[in-house]
Amino acid sequence: MGNADYECPHRVEIPPSKPFLKALKSSLKETFFPDDPFRQFKNQPTSRKLVLGLQHFVPILEWAPRYTFDFFKSDLIAGITIASLAVPQGISYANLANLPPILGLYSSFVPPLVYAMLGSSKDLAVGTVAVASLLISSMLGKVVSPTENPKLYVQLALTSTFFAGAFQASLGLLRLGFVVDFLSHATIVGFMGGAATVVCLQQLKGVLGLVHFTHETDLISVMKSIFSQVHQWRWESAVLGCCFLFFLLLTRYFSKRRPAFFWINAMAPLCSVILGSILVYVTHAEKHGVQVIGHLKKGLNPPSVSELAFGSPYLTTAIKTGIITGVIGLAEGVAVGRSFAAFKNYHIDGNKEMIAFGMMNIAGSCTSCYLTAGPFSRTAVNFNAGCKTAVSNIVMATAVMFTLLFLTPLFHYTPLVVLSAIIMAAMLGLIDYEAVIHLWKVDKVDCIVCLGAYVGVVFGSVEIGLVIAVTVSMLRVLLFVARPRTFTLGNIPNSSIYRSIDQYPDANNIPGILILQIDAPIYFANANYLRERISRWIYEEEDKLKSSGETSLHYVILDLSTVGSIDTSGISMLEETKKNVDIKGLKLVLANPRSEVIKKLEKSKFIEKIGQEWIYVTVGEAVSGCNFMLHTCKPNPGEIEVNRKDDNV
Repeated sequence: MGNADYECPHRVEIPPSKPFLKALKSSLKETFFPDDPFRQFKNQPTSRKLVLGLQHFVPILEWAPRYTFDFFKSDLIAGITIASLAVPQGISYANLANLPPILGLYSSFVPPLVYAMLGSSKDLAVGTVAVASLLISSMLGKVVSPTENPKLYVQLALTSTFFAGAFQASLGLLRLGFVVDFLSHATIVGFMGGAATVVCLQQLKGVLGLVHFTHETDLISVMKSIFSQVHQWRWESAVLGCCFLFFLLLTRYFSKRRPAFFWINAMAPLCSVILGSILVYVTHAEKHGVQVIGHLKKGLNPPSVSELAFGSPYLTTAIKTGIITGVIGLAEGVAVGRSFAAFKNYHIDGNKEMIAFGMMNIAGSCTSCYLTAGPFSRTAVNFNAGCKTAVSNIVMATAVMFTLLFLTPLFHYTPLVVLSAIIMAAMLGLIDYEAVIHLWKVDKVDCIVCLGAYVGVVFGSVEIGLVIAVTVSMLRVLLFVARPRTFTLGNIPNSSIYRSIDQYPDANNIPGILILQIDAPIYFANANYLRERISRWIYEEEDKLKSSGETSLHYVILDLSTVGSIDTSGISMLEETKKNVDIKGLKLVLANPRSEVIKKLEKSKFIEKIGQEWIYVTVGEAVSGCNFMLHTCKPNPGEIEVNRKDDNV
């Protein structure tokens, strides 16, 4: 292609243009339906399409007909096991959210039933989560006191749960699940670790038997509140709390060392509640500074539609709380579900999960439940107990229903310090220092994001930590887009392969030719940077050749194989680069432009400007064409020197 004597073995083809509406449809499908959920409806009769549609939105209709008694035996054991964990955790987390303890039990009854019908995970165990409970307490507690105005506080908690569910379901229905992906793994590790630290610090109130405590969650405020009330510390409560915390941590350690005895760790919280209640009842410890739960009314969830405070002056706070807790609940739940699905080699649909989470929280807000998700600890127990399907959630809900109907009076003497110990033991497992060390070894920027989230939560607030984490993650994404990497390529010895010289130091430079690879799409955000960076590569190469006395530079090859798309700013950048290269007496050559890129270059008439003969399918062919030109019709050195002098002027 270089001239009439050289013929390139392959020609870069320009794909035919698609009609605008067809191209738009294809683009929208790739954006919102990458998994092509409609493929199962192709070539099906109307009645079959209706059945498939119902099974798509209500997955239980798809797997229930194949359900067997052997599956039920496994799910029964798993359901009873997680119920033993759900009851004490539900009461504990409701106490953490400054809500009536009975709401924690309500939240382990209705939402699991809804998820069992709509969820796509076989292993996820639904229930209240500590981080969401802390968020509700910290965000709603700033505008309404749970002690001075408990009714309005509960109404706002239910309202925020409704909006969390509405937001989650909307993300799923509109196929906007990728929004949650902006919470990276590093962000979640740091945020969860920080939230776990804050929750543990908050539980010192229960362990030390303090009545008055700060509503702030940062480390300094909590420490100030604790040490300003040294004279009110109750040694009885502290001793009881430390003993039960030690017992819970010991059972966890034993279960980790002996996985076959996982049920010991699962039963430990309920055993702690039973032992603590018996101990308080026998010793009358409630008269000696040990606080107890008190009366829990019997009965199933009362309807709470009328309690949703849509007309409250604090509605904005409830909406904000709902959205933030909804995103956190989704991020944790979907990540946990996918992790355990990978162990059993099946796939869960992220958008179905969002719809299921949303519907169970909407239904929960109407039946006296606050926000629920898929906590890791409960799901791990469910998985280890051998669950086969979501029926384990139905069994758990049935066990909680039995508790609500007949057993709630037995929790009257349950000491709050035991609940604090249960929460602390669960939260210590969320501080994943090994993941932080791994992040530091693999990607230090990710580690900084993680630590930023942790520090923001611990020394600021949960909201500040979340904002810091998301902001740093977004800045990193913008940095990747605005400052893409560029590489010089060299020839791997004894091959026609061209790779980065940084990665392959043995790769050889081609005399008179500079080969550059752009490692990102070319957009308005990075076009100016790339123009300047390419210019810098060129004059650095020229300076290096001058100082070494080697052959002067004649050709600049841009490898566009990793450039998936380009916009008008990117095309303008290529035009300016061509002008700058021409002024220096050099020749710009393109290699392997992708389909979308070559189409736009053709429509913008850039191909006419550069010449079709200077566009090659591979870097190897581009180098061959340039070498042919160098050895048969070298540019006039005097002309090149004049052009360079003009450029310097």
